[in-house]
Amino acid sequence: MMSLMDHLVVAPVLLPLCTAALMLLIGDGRRSAKAYVNVASTTLGLAIAVALLLRVQEQGAAAFGVYLPGNWPVPYGIVLVADRLSALMAVLAGAVGLAGLLYAMARWQHAGVYFHALFQLQLMGLYGAFLTADLFNLFVFFEVLLAASYGLLLHGGGQVRVRAGLHYIAINLMASLLFLIGVAVLYGVTGTLNMADMAQKLSLVPASDRGLLHAGAAILAIAFLCKAALWPLNFWLPPAYAAASAPASAIFAILTKVGVYAVLRLWTLCFPSDAGESANFGGGVLVWGGLATLAFGAIGMMASQQLGRLAGYSVIASSGTLIAAIGFDTPALSSGALFYLASSTLAGSALFLLVELMERARQVEADPPELDDGNYALPAFFDAEPPPGTNLDDDEEALFGRAIPASLAFLGLAFMVCTMVIAGLPPLSGFVGKLAMLMALLEVQDTAARVLFVLLIASGLLAVIALMRVGIQHFWTAQDRPAPRLRVVETLPIAGLLLAVVTMVWQAEAVLDYTRLTAQTLHTPSQYIDAVMGARTVPNPASHGDGP
Repeated sequence: MMSLMDHLVVAPVLLPLCTAALMLLIGDGRRSAKAYVNVASTTLGLAIAVALLLRVQEQGAAAFGVYLPGNWPVPYGIVLVADRLSALMAVLAGAVGLAGLLYAMARWQHAGVYFHALFQLQLMGLYGAFLTADLFNLFVFFEVLLAASYGLLLHGGGQVRVRAGLHYIAINLMASLLFLIGVAVLYGVTGTLNMADMAQKLSLVPASDRGLLHAGAAILAIAFLCKAALWPLNFWLPPAYAAASAPASAIFAILTKVGVYAVLRLWTLCFPSDAGESANFGGGVLVWGGLATLAFGAIGMMASQQLGRLAGYSVIASSGTLIAAIGFDTPALSSGALFYLASSTLAGSALFLLVELMERARQVEADPPELDDGNYALPAFFDAEPPPGTNLDDDEEALFGRAIPASLAFLGLAFMVCTMVIAGLPPLSGFVGKLAMLMALLEVQDTAARVLFVLLIASGLLAVIALMRVGIQHFWTAQDRPAPRLRVVETLPIAGLLLAVVTMVWQAEAVLDYTRLTAQTLHTPSQYIDAVMGARTVPNPASHGDGP
């Protein structure tokens, strides 16, 4: 008999699906009820993802949880698999999803009727893409999350948002078409859609079909790499992410990582170093494409004058770093890249939430708003008046000890943390991830490894310059501007994401151990294949133990 814990693998998919259906039944009104249900469901989904991560961590070296939703034997039925990589990605999806939703409670939830339902469908697509073990359902979950992202990108309306949304939709529809073509070709060659079964059968593909196999894999990879924002397929990302609402952009920070995840999963599974003629197929393209993407993202950050577009280019730079690291097929480098993936996703999501608050701070009127009784409203959180007896200059301004309004102090500190993480400055998690990758690259005797080593350092320097320039524009050149008004519900998700980043530094050894074991499992695909192919259906009680 299966225990309740065995059903946790399917829970992250069913929970948002049922929640979205419930919201549609509630109707267009009662948005407060929808908001509470959405928050409760998203929080529960994150808790389930954390429980999955803890469970696979406790199971030992393999750490696989295989679930057969239809109770059909592998490879004929749907299979969901929770391993270290999928559990990590599910936790990241739940974390950025909850942060974006809490931020939306302040105002963005009122900008559209179906925001909450679309948000839950977005989470369902993300969880499903990370947990599925076959290509067809990977395509299904891809389409679910993309369809929801179309609605979330257009949420709030506006000409700029619609124009960027049309480009985004067109590119992703083309990528979906390539996805279908690639899946069809691979199915024609191998006769299966289950990823573990496909990896097992690749060695049996005759030499006459080897070219067709590689063509199908390349077409499928283009679809994934387009979503992962590989250069030159990433021109759509900065305008789309900059135009989207803040909570939508925050959850979009992990959408590019879905493409990175798919490439990492399938490439290490189907084309390992012992795959014969297909060993490391496309590895050079991943490495040099990732290097070009990293350089493009770093230059784009330097060229950006708008904070939203700068944040988009930072996502491109992180994707390039990850794709290049994957292509080397080195467990130590993959371990550092996974740490960097988690850190950059959390920091990128927090930065997208900060964009709106920092832009709002620049748009505050010169005079504070006047209340009905003729008095002026206080700045956010508390008034920043100098204490009695403070030494003042000729303009009666404090010469020292001048208090900083809490809202500006929060924005400045949060932006500084995001800058340090994205640029990879010590002592935060971005530095830990980059340092792990740099140490691994020292052991790789390859020209591309030297180029990546230099680009990791140079891109960090360019990111510091670009972000410091933006910080000066928003904080140092506006001394006479009143403090912006921030709601607690807008600051809590940002603080939570940054707290998670700080926790990664505090628990760096444990997190690095987790990513190291994850990388070792990925580069030993036989463990994944044996776990999936060895899954057994649950006997029918009516048949006295006989299988279906």
